Amino acid sequence: MLTQKTIWHFTLVSFIIGFMLAVQFQTNNEPNVRDTRDIWEIRQDLKKEQELHEQLLTEIRKYEETIEKYEQQRAESKGTVLRQTLEELKKEAGLTEVVGEGVVLYIEQMYDESYVGPIHDTVSADLLRRLINELNMYGAEQMSIAGQRIVNTTVIRDINGVTKVDTYPLRSFPIEVKVIATNAEKLYNRLKASMIVDNFALENLLLTISEPQKRVVIPPYDGTVRVKQMEAVEDGRR
Repeated sequence: MLTQKTIWHFTLVSFIIGFMLAVQFQTNNEPNVRDTRDIWEIRQDLKKEQELHEQLLTEIRKYEETIEKYEQQRAESKGTVLRQTLEELKKEAGLTEVVGEGVVLYIEQMYDESYVGPIHDTVSADLLRRLINELNMYGAEQMSIAGQRIVNTTVIRDINGVTKVDTYPLRSFPIEVKVIATNAEKLYNRLKASMIVDNFALENLLLTISEPQKRVVIPPYDGTVRVKQMEAVEDGRR
């Protein structure tokens, strides 16, 4: 006769054996996970990965080229601005040829057969400076005298009886004065109404003022521009 303890042992052993059989059955029924692709499929997948890699490299190179192009354009832009600024400064300093609307004046000797007295072979420095002041007052922007550009540093003076524009002597007539103005017609009318012609006549000189011209060419200043009270500025960037 089976005792209660024996039945309990039998039940426990049966449970263990059943559990082991169930695990073994489950293990046998589960398929092994493995790569079932053939060589051709693997090569195709590898090719796709390589193409993706090449595409990414191409995108990276494209963005690098874009950045490099942007940096180059920025550097060129700075250079362009610098060149434009330099050209503007040269133009303001009178170092470039200028063309524009204006008038042309001619200074000539005015003598007739009955004249008795000293004959001037030049125009006085004082009278020439007076002419320049009037031209500036009437709106002149650029001018030249006998082919010599008049700039801010130009000196007109009498040296040993000869009037000089900087170092250029005015020894012969006629003397041509070219003037460019924003409003050439206004400049012409104001000159005609001024007393400057009479002032020249007092020195036996004839000042002739041409009609306004569409194209007046004034040469660049060919002297040395002297800059005073300027010094280089150190770059404060670190």
